[in-house]
Amino acid sequence: MRPEDLNANGTLFGGSLLRWIDEEATIHAILQLGNRRVVTKFMSEINFIASAIEGDLIEMGLVPTKFGTTSITMRAEVRNMVTKKNILTVERIVFVGLDSAGVPLPHGYESVSTDRDRFPVEHE
Repeated sequence: MRPEDLNANGTLFGGSLLRWIDEEATIHAILQLGNRRVVTKFMSEINFIASAIEGDLIEMGLVPTKFGTTSITMRAEVRNMVTKKNILTVERIVFVGLDSAGVPLPHGYESVSTDRDRFPVEHE
């Protein structure tokens, strides 16, 4: 944690952490759906369990839990690597892939890929 990531209490600012989760989950959704146009549709209850202070290191885990026709759902967990405590859990984050008109686009996948074969290759 850097000073700019802390709140007035000197602990991790939740807004920064949520931004990092959304950014990382977006990258994962792009790779899994093979589509650069993904949007965050839903984020379930966010349960802050512990925190972090300046100098602490955190790690984030994302696990895909469901593929919909146009979407992917993930679970997020963030841990403090120094204290070994869970910082928060987000049970469901849903991303939807869109076409160029902003309409949900079926992706055709049913399972997670660990290959980068779904990486979108189009350039605009």
